[in-house]
Amino acid sequence: MKFAGISLNEPRIMGVINISPESFYKGSVRNDEEKLIETALRMVEEGASFIDIGAKSTAPYLETQIPVEEEIRRAVWAVKTIRNHVDVPISIDTTNAKVAEEAIKAGADIINDVTGLKGDPEMPKVAADYGTPVVLCAHGEVRNLSDPVRTVMDFLQESLRIAERHGIEDVAVDPAIGFLRPEWPPWYVWDSKVIANLNLLKSLGKPILVGVSRKSFIGAITGRQDPSERLAGSLSATAIAVLKGADIIRTHDVKETIDTVKVASFIRKFSP
Repeated sequence: MKFAGISLNEPRIMGVINISPESFYKGSVRNDEEKLIETALRMVEEGASFIDIGAKSTAPYLETQIPVEEEIRRAVWAVKTIRNHVDVPISIDTTNAKVAEEAIKAGADIINDVTGLKGDPEMPKVAADYGTPVVLCAHGEVRNLSDPVRTVMDFLQESLRIAERHGIEDVAVDPAIGFLRPEWPPWYVWDSKVIANLNLLKSLGKPILVGVSRKSFIGAITGRQDPSERLAGSLSATAIAVLKGADIIRTHDVKETIDTVKVASFIRKFSP
């Protein structure tokens, strides 16, 4: 199995760099050219197979609205800045088709859409026109509160049908850890149930990308309210996600995560 030309015969790492000061984890933000290049180079050196650029925070519990022109400016600047310095696929984390298109023109290779092609009606056309691989995130109005995994599967199947209608074949699926927040069960229970049953997503026949890095469900479980204190919890959730079948791990902390993934992946070989 491959995604964006990268073999997934073993779990891979997607390093996250944010260009958005409003992001929930301030330690991931890079607005200086030198620091941006340095971070991207270090992530690749540490083992990242992909770099994910976020020009606008997508955290569902934050006020993150910025003008689309500003998101485009940030995205294009970041992609152009690192494109000639790294030889791994660059992903643009956006829900806006104009941002995605301009980032692709600047050198981005992947669209990471947390709305799963359901937000901007032009997004599937942009992905199809440019032949761009897409990360489809589970997105929609939560209907079945009793079964988080079934809900995630339903949302992803809807997105896969949209992709199929537009001839988009190179996709990965993301169960939207941290995004689906029903009033009940609590979001940290919801996210934990999805991770514990991640193997069920294998039936979709697509690579599974998981992002748990420093997210609020880890803070809720551990009592660590500051994202800067959630590394150990993130690595624990990462190991479980890999054991349950994750193919790509999206993380702010490549060096620490790569060892976690290697160990979990090695042990996974011996699981029934």
